[in-house]
Amino acid sequence: MARWALRRDRAGRVLVIANQKPGVLDLYAITRDEADRAAWTVDGAGNRLEGAAAINRVLAELGGFWSSLAAAYRLPPVAAIEEALYRWFAPRRSRFHRLGVRPECDEPGSECG
Repeated sequence: MARWALRRDRAGRVLVIANQKPGVLDLYAITRDEADRAAWTVDGAGNRLEGAAAINRVLAELGGFWSSLAAAYRLPPVAAIEEALYRWFAPRRSRFHRLGVRPECDEPGSECG
């Protein structure tokens, strides 16, 4: 997701940081268990979102079509379905490497510790 978002963020609105990068979890007050469980967003005011909510926040920041897609998350039934799908996917994400889903720290040149 990180590289996907960066490729589409032409305006530079999203800062993507691998949670394995030294010091990043302490900086954003996220525990290792939380980081292993879900994707997170933290805005400038320190508001934190996880899971499908975080993914939709990134989509909204990308603008255009992606922002329209993220708007559906505001509907409670859609949010419930997305959260359920995210809870299913998150613990299995390493199995999706064949589809190009790889941890950021597995990429050459990553700054992970």
